[in-house]
Amino acid sequence: MADRQMWAIIMLGVNTRLTVDVQVGPEAFSSLEQQWKGLLRRSRADTIFMTWDWQQTWWEWFGQESWLSVVRIRDGAELLGLVPLYTQGNGPERRTFRLAGGVEVSDYLDLIVAADAREVQTYEAFWRWLTQDSDEGWDLLDLHNVPASSPTLRRLPALAEASSEFEVSLHVEEVCPVITLPSTWDEYLSSLSKKERHEVRRKVRKANREAMVRCYYADDPTSLYGELEDFIALHRTSADPKSSFMDERMQGFFHALAEAAQHNGWLRLAFLLVNNVKASAMLCFRYGNAFQVYNSGYDPELYPELSTGIVLLSCCIRDAIEEGLELFDFLRGEEDYKYRFGAERTEIYNLKIARRGSTHV
Repeated sequence: MADRQMWAIIMLGVNTRLTVDVQVGPEAFSSLEQQWKGLLRRSRADTIFMTWDWQQTWWEWFGQESWLSVVRIRDGAELLGLVPLYTQGNGPERRTFRLAGGVEVSDYLDLIVAADAREVQTYEAFWRWLTQDSDEGWDLLDLHNVPASSPTLRRLPALAEASSEFEVSLHVEEVCPVITLPSTWDEYLSSLSKKERHEVRRKVRKANREAMVRCYYADDPTSLYGELEDFIALHRTSADPKSSFMDERMQGFFHALAEAAQHNGWLRLAFLLVNNVKASAMLCFRYGNAFQVYNSGYDPELYPELSTGIVLLSCCIRDAIEEGLELFDFLRGEEDYKYRFGAERTEIYNLKIARRGSTHV
């Protein structure tokens, strides 16, 4: 078909009739913006990484040489599901579906499905499209960074395992430590071990005693570009792997992302000033009930004796508590310091569903 839209009417149960269509290409983002935002609020996948703004920004910077297919599942006029998929390359890679958002820069990814009584039927409708109505000729559904709590990890494997045509692989991909926040800073400190509680207090007091120290958030839109450039400089100074990560395209993505997050009120770009010099920085988001640490940077040669990263992190945790948030999410990475601050392990998974006999099993 010229517009490459496919329609399939799927009968599920006696009274439920779900319609599946696919919008192809980057134009899908502009045409689905309001529907996307409304459905996400009704789903279990409501994270900043699945917002229309994040996904559209990711596609602008990383969607080159890829093909976008946004699967839409409806009950009449009511939207029940959105699945943004992409394929890339040629040969075997061209036959792999992945979730838009990629792997490297999006910490939580998932299908967007309304959390109501039709949830199971919505997954069944997507699976029916994938296995019977899709004309993409796919061999592998490769879903990354799916939270352990997601119904996707139960629903799709069950549907695939009901057929001898598919093989399922499911394994922990990464760990995302999180702190469940109490109502006060003192309660939080009391939840830490005696040793860690002492270390936090000692380092914060030392920094304030030996220098002029101030934490602040860059929230002025007119100065955001320069503030983010300062963050990028600290990020690249932190360590060689971070320097190689922050290439020119990644810098463009970070700028576009920060602008979108600030526009929506999600951005928390935090700096620690030591004697009026930016010594450490954290690019964070406030989304829903959570404060999320997305990335960080510091100058290892600037006041190393003052533990500038720890001091800034302490400020952010305290601010999150005072804002009444419920979670402090460190996102991906199992670094030891996160557990010293009282975080508990949560997991994200890689789910692969492959056709038997393909090269992707």
